Formats: sequence, C-alpha cells, structure tokens
Amino acid sequence: MSQPYILVLYYSLKGNTAAMAQEIARGIETISGIEARVRTVPAVSPKSEASESAIPADGPPYATLDDLKNCAGLALGSPTRFGNMAAALKYFLDGTGALWQSGSLVGKPAACFTSTASLHGGQESTLLSMQLPLLHHGMLIVGIPYTETNLFTTTSGGTPYGPSHMAGINSDEPLTDSEKMVCRTMGKRLATVALKLQ
Repeated sequence: MSQPYILVLYYSLKGNTAAMAQEIARGIETISGIEARVRTVPAVSPKSEASESAIPADGPPYATLDDLKNCAGLALGSPTRFGNMAAALKYFLDGTGALWQSGSLVGKPAACFTSTASLHGGQESTLLSMQLPLLHHGMLIVGIPYTETNLFTTTSGGTPYGPSHMAGINSDEPLTDSEKMVCRTMGKRLATVALKLQ
C-alpha cells in the first residue's frame, strides 16, 4: 500500500508561489508516515487556440484529477489577482465537478497560501476566496494558530488564514525567514491533521 500524501497544488507566474509550495512540502516531509506531492496547473490563455504542452518545461508535473481525488489533504496556492486566485487555478478547480458529485474530497483537510506584490494587496481576501470551493467540496479548512509565533512578529507575509508572501512591486523579493517558517508550520500542521483523519 502506498504512503498517503498531501497534494501541494499551485499556480505561479513569477516563481514566488512555487517557492512557498516547496517550503510547505518541506514542512510536510518532516512528519513521518506521509509525503508531499507537488503539482502545478497550466496557464490559461486569452487566445482560445493557444494551449500549453502536456508536460511543463520545468518544475513539477501538471496536476490530474486523480492527484486531487486520492490525496489525504490539500495545500492550495496562488498569486493574488485582484484579491482572488489566479484564473489558471480557478479553471482547474472549475473542472472538479465529478469529484464534488462523488464526494471524493469530503472530510479531507485543506489549507491555502498566496503571494502578493504588496502587503495590502489582497492576501487575506485571496486566501478566504480560495477556501470557498474547498468548502463546497466538504473539505476541512486548516489555518495557522498563533502558536506559530512568527505571526506576531512578521513584517512581511503570514496570516492565520494561511501562509502569504510579500513579493514586492517587481515580484523579486525572496521569501523571508518568517515567511518560510509559516509555510513549514502549515505543511506540518496539514500533514499531522491528515494523518489523524486517516
């Protein structure tokens, strides 16, 4: 029997959300008996004839519905787009109707993470709006309690609704140490909850 896994599913344009996904995966991997499966989604083009290749040029593979169906838990990440998730991730989630009908995700833990250009660029609204489709799927939302003391001291990203990163106006600010710790805490917490629910 294969080991249960947390699906770390994200879309990233500038690499910041991808960096967060790797830190969350590191946190998951510190918990014995569960592993991280990192996956991304293809970009959505405004040109209807354009399409991505079936395999990304670099980074993790594209997610399949089976990756989502068979996960023990989900960490969902996106850059902020006007206080909401990016279209590419929303497009993937919009295609999960069969999983909703079958109840495949009911009772599984889920968490969200995001990256923004500015500290007040919609981090919390993005995290909360990303949780809406997960609630429709019957997933159990896992946040970050203030026992993660970096939430008290961070001057960059980090919220009780999930990890966040302030990437800067040019999206070139690296993750701070506190942002990394909040990501790892989320990974550990999500993995621990998933194992308890198995």
